[in-house]
Amino acid sequence: MTEVSAPSQDFVTLRLAGQLIGIPVLQVHDVLKAQNMTPVPIAETWVAGLINLRGRIVTCIDLRARLGLPQQTPSDDSEEDVIHRMSVVVEQNGEPYSLLIDKVGDVLSLPIDDYERNPITLEPSWAEVSAGVYRLDGELLVILDVDRLLDFATLADAA
Repeated sequence: MTEVSAPSQDFVTLRLAGQLIGIPVLQVHDVLKAQNMTPVPIAETWVAGLINLRGRIVTCIDLRARLGLPQQTPSDDSEEDVIHRMSVVVEQNGEPYSLLIDKVGDVLSLPIDDYERNPITLEPSWAEVSAGVYRLDGELLVILDVDRLLDFATLADAA
């Protein structure tokens, strides 16, 4: 007798300001360590700069600034506080974007049946860019909606 497994979805996990975030694996093109960035004058505060990734110009989005979170500061007290400046590269409308994060985690395969809508208690800045959540052992995994995160027309209207 063959056991049928429940359908699941794979997520690349990330850390940002202590929050566990997931991005669907198929939306992640690259995971990068610190890169030399070229600043962009007169850009939005959440545009950290530009990088050259294999001949393509990629806009770097500082997720802390984009979500209105405090900037990470280095501390000698804990290894956790070291600024990693890692990023994941995603694409929207054919354009690549590098999302600056604190840390990249593992790839998790989670059952679709465990997926939940955003709880009403979710911080508004997270709810704005979240597609839903998974409740893990003692922690909430916020699934990032990349399209909403990179919806610059809505951001311009809000400004």
